[in-house]
Amino acid sequence: MPEQERGLSYREMACIAEELLEKTHEDEVLLAGEFAALPDDLRRDLLVSDFFNAYQTYFYYFKQSPGDLERERLILQPASALVQGVMITERELIEIVFRVEDDLPIMSVSDGDQVLVNYRGPDAYARALHFIDEAL
Repeated sequence: MPEQERGLSYREMACIAEELLEKTHEDEVLLAGEFAALPDDLRRDLLVSDFFNAYQTYFYYFKQSPGDLERERLILQPASALVQGVMITERELIEIVFRVEDDLPIMSVSDGDQVLVNYRGPDAYARALHFIDEAL
């Protein structure tokens, strides 16, 4: 079966990820540029893989750091956790959970029991923060 049909193996993806990290010296700006240059399917797979952390994926989508504490939280989580979601920040018992679905960043605002609102796209985090500020 041709490689395009079967996809890349774990080992092949690991080699690509290692090359990207070495080439960019793990600099998030350079890494985001490298992600953008990848074929769509490969980029989608890598952005939610164990080869990168959630912050590197966050930076690719939003092109800025969310803040020091939030950055540290994201660095400690593998990008693969973004399929389910990673809590990025919390204010007054309301939390923002970052996840990736269909190659789109989603910020879910939750009260801990239920999702109050979802925001998608490059301004999703700013809109989620604004929602919380307005609600408090």
